[in-house]
Amino acid sequence: MLGRSSLLISNGIKSLVRNHHGGVPGENLPFEVGNKYKLTVLFIAFFGSGLGLPFLILRHQLLKQQ
Repeated sequence: MLGRSSLLISNGIKSLVRNHHGGVPGENLPFEVGNKYKLTVLFIAFFGSGLGLPFLILRHQLLKQQ
């Protein structure tokens, strides 16, 4: 009995969420996912800038000391 009621609740929540967002994957993202090449370039630029920025700052500080 308890398993059946929890199953009904979870199915109700899933359908509510699915109907609320339109059921289209990627619809609520702040970027386009249709063009995979553009998405790849944007991801590389986003993560590359975050990973490379400390090294550029360090290089700038070391060159400034000379």
